[in-house]
Amino acid sequence: MQSITEIALVRAKHGVFTRAEAACWVSDGGARLDALLKRAVAAGEILRVRRGLFCLADRYRREPVHPFELAQRILGPSYISLESALSHHGWIPEAVYTITSVSAKRSRGFDTPIGRFNYTRVPQAPFFAAVQRQELREGICFFVASPLKALADYVYVHRCDWTGVDPLLGSLRVEEAELATLTRESFDALAGVYRCGRVRRFLDAARRDLKL
Repeated sequence: MQSITEIALVRAKHGVFTRAEAACWVSDGGARLDALLKRAVAAGEILRVRRGLFCLADRYRREPVHPFELAQRILGPSYISLESALSHHGWIPEAVYTITSVSAKRSRGFDTPIGRFNYTRVPQAPFFAAVQRQELREGICFFVASPLKALADYVYVHRCDWTGVDPLLGSLRVEEAELATLTRESFDALAGVYRCGRVRRFLDAARRDLKL
């Protein structure tokens, strides 16, 4: 009988798979499957990311799992935002080691063999306003907030009383050249999305400062 690792090498898309998918592969969703998974995890062949979600260890993969792609699988619906999105867009100079996302569900965090993943609930509608789908390579994609939306989420999560763009230059060290890339459409896309008065005031003040 093949091990679950050998099966996953062939069947798992990009090396990531769920317990439900593995159950289909071995036609068993019970104790036998749990034993196969437990044996593979103990041998270091498969990593348990969270309950019901697994990925092949690096030595069995052609390329490392991308944390942004994995973030979508750990908890959804969600999108990459806050510091992770700002770093991804090149808006902040610091390296970000915790993957930060906004979720439609309750806030929570996951410590995994791949790293730390934090999810914060931010009340808004529609949820995916100003969120872009990005494809790293064929079949590997993730959702990420636009720079302005990542800033708006940051203001909500960190309860920043920012009235204009000056705190962005000082606290986050955003470059003026990056702020200059914002357009009227950037702000229009977020009009009415947030219920939080703090976020609305920040967006209105930033728009006035940038004369948009």
